[in-house]
Amino acid sequence: MTFSRGRDILAIPGPSIIPDRVLAAMHRPAPNIYEGELVEMTETIIADLARVAGTAGKAAIYIGNGHAAWEAAIANILAPGQKALFIATGRFGLGWAQMARTMGVEAEVIDFGFRAALDPARVAERLRADRGHQIRAVLSVQTDTASSVRNDVAALRAALDAAGHPALLVVDCIASLGCDRFEMDALGVDVMVAACQKGLMTPPGLAFTFHGHRAEETGVSCTSPYWDWRPRTAPSVPYERFCGTAPTHHLYGLRTALDMILEEEGLAAVWARHAVFARAVWAAVEAWGRGGALGLNVAEPALRSHAVTTITTGPGEGTRLRRWCADAAGVTLGVGLSVPGVDPDSIFRIGHMGHLNPPMLLGTLATVEAGFRALGIRHGTGGVEAAGAVIAGESPPGPATKSVDHADGTA
Repeated sequence: MTFSRGRDILAIPGPSIIPDRVLAAMHRPAPNIYEGELVEMTETIIADLARVAGTAGKAAIYIGNGHAAWEAAIANILAPGQKALFIATGRFGLGWAQMARTMGVEAEVIDFGFRAALDPARVAERLRADRGHQIRAVLSVQTDTASSVRNDVAALRAALDAAGHPALLVVDCIASLGCDRFEMDALGVDVMVAACQKGLMTPPGLAFTFHGHRAEETGVSCTSPYWDWRPRTAPSVPYERFCGTAPTHHLYGLRTALDMILEEEGLAAVWARHAVFARAVWAAVEAWGRGGALGLNVAEPALRSHAVTTITTGPGEGTRLRRWCADAAGVTLGVGLSVPGVDPDSIFRIGHMGHLNPPMLLGTLATVEAGFRALGIRHGTGGVEAAGAVIAGESPPGPATKSVDHADGTA
């Protein structure tokens, strides 16, 4: 039996839920791409993207997804044969390094596994050993979407400084921009990459790079006309912003999303809302984990993403739960991504990013709890209540006194 007859909820870590206002802004005839409103609006979008990123540097827009942003960054700062150090804390640092290898870059990886954040001391030690400064860039994600590990970018910057190493610091904020606090210039980041489909609440299709003066001065001469960020950031004619036709309707949607973030809610309030919602999810999982195998993938709260939470389950229970939630209740949870040594069927993820309010989040958590009951997945009681207490500004209730074993809810 299915109960899914209302509006489905997308609780995956991107694409995130698209606000109706963003969709409405995109529902319009094609505009003039050569002059007038679209060209003028694009300049305001560039400026406001830089505001969200916290930088006085330059922003480029590409038609593409997060992987496009990866490739654009590599193409502009690294030449074939040059060396770069990639930090892996899940899946995406590994993927970025592999892309670099296919582009001819010598990519070295420090892999911290699936549950731990980067260790700045290890990074500093490796950089000190690079006495000839062969490493041209250090690249890391802020949030790894697979593991939900959140890396301390300030600590990574400090590791480079402690080692006295001139490598560029490059950060992937694809999953975290507009969700977790990030201020590019204050953190000493040279290049940042992002995309529109997560915290920026716009349908997938736009990728962004942001770079400061050091990247401008020490970067390579990009050999790809498409990835070259120089004409995109200093165009002589409007079409150079996009190396051709502009992504017209995405720009209208993004303009509305940026207005919602910067002018209506305010960026600091957006960060604060995401922090509360993340703590609410963690409280629910902690309550559920008191009576079964469920648990948070990242033990230390300071190292958890505010955009997505990865939850471990008993063998195969993650996939069973996701299927029940989608088929019976209209809630789509995030899949467990394939990572060496990790069973993707024993993981599910809850995305809590972007256009989200308490009814949407608490409804998702209540549906997950119903799924536990329906499938006989052992769990502690009080998960939804714990999440509600966080949102209400209260302390979560104490440990549950019983666990639920059976589909009928009996202990």
